[in-house]
Order: sequence, then structure tokens, then C-alpha cells
Amino acid sequence: AERDELELVHSAAMIDRVSAIAEHGGGHLDADTAMGPASFDAARLAAGAVLSAVEQLAAGTESSGPARGDSEAYCLVRPPGHHATPSTSMGFCLFNSVAVAAALLAADGQRVAIVDVDAHHGNGTQDVFWDRDDVLYASIHQYPLYPGTGALGERGAGAGEGCTVNVPLPPGATGNTARAALDEVIVPAVERFAPDWMLISAGYDGHRADPLTGLGYSASDYGDFVRRLMALAPRTVAVLEGGYDLDATRASSYAVAGALLGLDLHPEPASGAGPGMEVVEAAARLSALDGNR
Repeated sequence: AERDELELVHSAAMIDRVSAIAEHGGGHLDADTAMGPASFDAARLAAGAVLSAVEQLAAGTESSGPARGDSEAYCLVRPPGHHATPSTSMGFCLFNSVAVAAALLAADGQRVAIVDVDAHHGNGTQDVFWDRDDVLYASIHQYPLYPGTGALGERGAGAGEGCTVNVPLPPGATGNTARAALDEVIVPAVERFAPDWMLISAGYDGHRADPLTGLGYSASDYGDFVRRLMALAPRTVAVLEGGYDLDATRASSYAVAGALLGLDLHPEPASGAGPGMEVVEAAARLSALDGNR
């Protein structure tokens, strides 16, 4: 990504700080976020990969109309991005690749829905679009958990009120609960929003094997999530976010890539039962208020 593209989301001072630390051989942006000398370039390439996917899908659908095979993309990028705010790199994230792509699309008059299925709440993405009505941000995540944001009552402000949707699930929640959150809360909200693009922050740290979180998803659950979401917009781009067990991340990526290709791949059984349905019900009631406006 070029600097002017990053500046659609991030402050000049933030970009300069990341660049300077890389030029000096690396260091720490905060206690969690380490950099090496190539990290600045890697983060720019990550954002650029998402922009390239968007550009190629837009070109394909303009020439032939949206069709399965030229209307989906999967970006396997590192570092992740959804914790990076307009002014701060944090939580392993340098620049917010998904937010940069969404901002560029919105500047072109496109309506963009971002759905974040990482176990950690995407505070950075939420901050970027908090008071905007041209980008919908929805998240299913474990709560409480780093970074401490994503409560049920966080719904946007001003013109963006109701364009932020959070479903904070308790530890132990499984794919069964997350599917209910999608079906009862997020899918209806996205349908009302009627996006031109679906961007998925595909973090796999909700997998039951992940060492950093307490959710109970399986790899196959992620394929189910993506199948539900990609039906809601003409074009879908999934972008890798978190995931700290390599086997779980590999299996989850396999299921998601299959879903984007129209394949029903199940590397392991879907997860069921688990707590959190009361949160889904409360979120559905809140979301219904927006639908009645």
C-alpha cells in the first residue's frame, strides 16, 4: 500500500513512527507488538495485498458481472491488522489492512460491510468507522478479553449509530452460538445495510486449540461462517487476522478457502452446545431496534 492509501485510515505520525523503528533495526511499538527491520514493508505489503484483491475483483465483475470464481478472494497476510487504530499500532498489528481497503472503497461510493470473527475484538476497525454510515462493522468475539472493547452497547455514534454491531460471547462459547449470532443478529443487520462488498476479518484464534483464548470453535465452523457471509454481498474478501495454533490455523484456512470456492469442506466436526445464547438474544433485540427505525 502507498502512503496516501494508509493515510485514509492512519495518522501521518503513526506511519512515521512505524517507519522509523524499522529503519533503526526494529524494536517494540508496545509490550505486545514487536518489529524487525522488514516489518514496515511487510505491513505495507499486507495492506497492499488486500487492495490488490479488491482491485482485481472490481475489474472482474465490471467486465463480466459477479460470478462464483471471480467475486471472492482470500488474503493470507501477516502482520494482522484489526487492532491498529487511526493513531496507534497495537496487539501485533501495525496497519489496519481491512480498514484501509474499506476506506478506499467507501471513498469510491461503495457500501462495505466488515464482519470480524477473530476471538479478539477489532477495536481498531471499530474506531476507524465509529461515526460513519457507509461502512458497517460487526464483530463476534470473546468478552472480556484483550483489548477490553466490544461490549454489547458499543453501537457507533452520530451518523454511524447502529452501524457498529457487537456480539460479545463468554469463554466456552462454540460455533453453535456464533452461528446463532450470525443468523439472528449479524446477517439481518448486513441485509438491511445492503453492502456492495463483504470484508471478513478471518481470525482463527477462536479455535478450541488456540492458546490465547477460551472459545470452542472448530475449523469447520469458520467455513460455515464464511458461507453465511459471502451470500450477503456481490463480492467477498476474507483477510487473515489472528490465529496462534498453527495446525488449527491451517485447518481453518482450508475450510475458509473451500467455502470461498463453493466447496463444503469439513476438516473436523462442527462444534455445538456451549454458553452465550443469552448474549445473542440481547444483541438481537438491540439490532431489531435499528431495523424498526
